[in-house]
Amino acid sequence: MRRNKQWDVNKAMLLSRLFQFLHCAGKACAIPFLTLYLRHLGLTASLTGIIMGTKHFINLAWAPLSGYFAKHYNKRRVVILSSLLCSIGAGLLLLLIPPADKATMTRYCNISAFAGFGLPETAEDTINFSQLGNTTMTVHAFTTLISPTALSKINTKHIATAGAGQTLNDAILATAAASKHEVKRIAHRQSHRENHKNEEGADIPDNSDSKRSVRSRSLKTGSAHGQKPTDVVLEVQHQLFFLVLMAVALWEVLSAPLEWIVDDGLYEYLDFVDATDGYSRQWIWGYLGAACSACGVGLLVSNLDCLLNVHIHRSAVHFYSYAILITLTLLTGTFLPIHVNRKQEQTNKVLKALHLISNDGRATLCALTAFIVGAVGSAIENYLFWQMQEKGSSEFYMGASIAITLFAEILLSFFSDKILKTVGQSGTVALGMLCMAVQCLYYSFLWSPWSVLPIQSLNAFSSGALWWALNAQCEDVSTPGMERSVQRVFQALSLGLGAGIGSLAGGFIASRFNLEVLYRAAAVVLVIWSVAFLIVQSRIPRQKRVNYSRLLAADNSDLSDTETDQERDWLVNAMKDEKENNSW
Repeated sequence: MRRNKQWDVNKAMLLSRLFQFLHCAGKACAIPFLTLYLRHLGLTASLTGIIMGTKHFINLAWAPLSGYFAKHYNKRRVVILSSLLCSIGAGLLLLLIPPADKATMTRYCNISAFAGFGLPETAEDTINFSQLGNTTMTVHAFTTLISPTALSKINTKHIATAGAGQTLNDAILATAAASKHEVKRIAHRQSHRENHKNEEGADIPDNSDSKRSVRSRSLKTGSAHGQKPTDVVLEVQHQLFFLVLMAVALWEVLSAPLEWIVDDGLYEYLDFVDATDGYSRQWIWGYLGAACSACGVGLLVSNLDCLLNVHIHRSAVHFYSYAILITLTLLTGTFLPIHVNRKQEQTNKVLKALHLISNDGRATLCALTAFIVGAVGSAIENYLFWQMQEKGSSEFYMGASIAITLFAEILLSFFSDKILKTVGQSGTVALGMLCMAVQCLYYSFLWSPWSVLPIQSLNAFSSGALWWALNAQCEDVSTPGMERSVQRVFQALSLGLGAGIGSLAGGFIASRFNLEVLYRAAAVVLVIWSVAFLIVQSRIPRQKRVNYSRLLAADNSDLSDTETDQERDWLVNAMKDEKENNSW
């Protein structure tokens, strides 16, 4: 009977690893790029922060609650398959929401994609032809006047994208050599139009109504009804915000139960067949899937035109890729091993875990550290791609940054025990926070599209090593059978509550000031707290609980024949050690 179970365990581990790989690969296609897509829709940093914060809060409350109901009614597989199926539709629902105006969709794209799709008409988006005709015209005027044939002659591969407050001067001048005569003619025509307007007091119609942006039409309509243009813009932004907020909230409600229920089902299955040793390394397969998909989809998107058609931005490919991989995950989920536990738990493990943490000073300090790390980490992740985009980075560099981060964590994980033994738990936590502070400071000084890549390897310490130390603290404070519950409380404080509050605060700071200020402020907070953590931790006595379940699993054959009966009595020795540890 035991040998048959062993074959089932191998098959179960293979299926669970494949499920983990595909699911994390699907998430990595869309979730890291979600804030970037919200920016393309026209949402500000503060509104994006509210949406991401709401997403984290929903996950914090709904994931454990849905996991409890799925286990109570023995409907785990039904919930898993329903969550996967519905999350596909919820993710694609975002693509049905129109942007605030078409200019936001093309602001960071090549000018070859600009013609005919509605463009910025502000003075900041100008093309300077001073070296060609001593004339300055807006991007909208340029694409209105230039013919598609002439535009196709320009070597658009070298045209750089322009951010807020920047111009396309250097890009156009560097690429207009192939059609210099055409550009001179256009500049002369624009100059003639301006002179004619000054002489007769009226502008010459340019028949470019079909090329005006949605925002321009909204402003005119609002003015006709007595509304100020700024009021119309705010109204459009608020409508877009509420639509996106409802779509993201629905997506999170449908997808949040998945990871919690899959994790519970797999662990209980492995525990039932006495094979929990392989559980601790399951995350590596998810990281491998996420690294490969993020880099792959980034490379794919960066080689596409800015607009797939008049209304679809190339960022939609992220959501299409997500749908494909989650569909494959759905097929794998039908065979996923799930243990049906008929025994209902009488105690609430979450409340018991909170009680254990609150009664231990070191654990309480680590829980507060997890909260701060989660808050700062969410601010970094939400707006890092915004910062990279302003430096000219394409989606390929963004995906590569994710891949480097995950691969670095995987490689360092093989030395986790040695690091914890050498540096210690407290030292590892402080080292991780200092590494994260260095990353934040580095992010505020990015200078090129690829400049973010070298620093990403530091994430092995700022995320990987830091969490190894926090999980070790969870094991120290836990009683038998409570290790996973205590770890989940730490994760909820960090990735749920901390990430939600950090998203709100980060959005406000980025909107009120700028991204550079946000990252520098985060670095200061991390440095201050890392020093405070070491000082306070050194003054709290260590109260390590003995985990008797581990001692029960020890092999009695390790005991020598020369040991006395007192030395063989592990329970007596363990109780003595616990009494000594708690006495100071």
